Amino acid sequence: MDALLTLIDSTGLMHLTWPALVMMAVGFILLYLAIAKGFEPLLLIPIGFGAILTNIPLAGMSDPGGLLYYVYHVGIETGVFPLLIFLGVGALTDFSALIANPKMLLLGAAAQFGIFSTLLGAIALNLVPGLSFTMKEAAAIAIIGGADGPTAIFLASKLAPELLGAIAVAAYSYMALVPIIQPPIMRALTSVEERKIKMAQLRKVSQKEKIMFPLLVLVLTFLFLPTAAPLIGMFCLGNLIREAGVVERLSKTAQNELINVVTIFLGLAVGSKLSADQFLTTQTLGILVLGAVAFGIGTASGVLMAKLMNKLSKDPVNPLIGAAGVSAVPMSARVANKVGLEADPHNFLLMHAMGPNVAGVIGSAVAAGILLALLQ
Repeated sequence: MDALLTLIDSTGLMHLTWPALVMMAVGFILLYLAIAKGFEPLLLIPIGFGAILTNIPLAGMSDPGGLLYYVYHVGIETGVFPLLIFLGVGALTDFSALIANPKMLLLGAAAQFGIFSTLLGAIALNLVPGLSFTMKEAAAIAIIGGADGPTAIFLASKLAPELLGAIAVAAYSYMALVPIIQPPIMRALTSVEERKIKMAQLRKVSQKEKIMFPLLVLVLTFLFLPTAAPLIGMFCLGNLIREAGVVERLSKTAQNELINVVTIFLGLAVGSKLSADQFLTTQTLGILVLGAVAFGIGTASGVLMAKLMNKLSKDPVNPLIGAAGVSAVPMSARVANKVGLEADPHNFLLMHAMGPNVAGVIGSAVAAGILLALLQ
């Protein structure tokens, strides 16, 4: 009889709690969005599955000694995964649109306004009972506004490791939900006529320019903002490998095997922080709200800057591409193109939107470097 009772007590059914069930349901919702709706499956499938695994009673996946515990410690706490992701993203990125039209840097910079405005918002939340954020914690939360998961993880690991789980979940959740969050903001801030604006064809960029660009960015970084060198350095290395034309094997590895393997483990590690005891807290909910506000402000700032550029520039600028100034590559560029096609089926904005999109990656890394230099 005792053995039977012990066996029954060892089942997950006897140890299920409502909070754990809620978080497992969140994991299944993420899987549904990824598989049925196609919302960034590369991110949401490992995150959703990790959320389910970490909430299974008695499994101990996220406890010391468990697989997810070590994945999180080795890859997230140390900041290694974000840097490897930046290497892969650099190898996947074509800077041609930005090199051909350097003015797009302004849109990437404008979209970072969401980061610094949310920094103030995080400090203001200290007035809410039950919420208390230091300046370092507020800075780590604010970087979510750049819609750059690796940068958010890197900065949080340096400034606020105790909030890293919640910040990582918020950053990657909003990145995955770009197709839902951005279009209403873009439509609200632009007219149909503005969304129909056609931009001039971009000039052809030479291979020499493509090779020189990452080297120039790296030199400027170590001269003026060395704290951003880890992120931008890996990004530039990946891009140089791509454009050099003499290391095709390394380029293919960085673009495929490396970034795919790291993405699996990064997603599982982020999902492991969706445990009920860590996630269902007032502080985490405050971070999620601030992240949404930051992302919304970043999107709106980019669109408004593009509208201003369209007024002042001789060449037409479609304001929709300003939304791509957040660094969710290439998701936000695709969204800008999709919204533009809704207004005019013959107006293809993808290549133009990639300029501010790439600038946004650099911009968010620079913003992180500024915050590190000021607060670390």
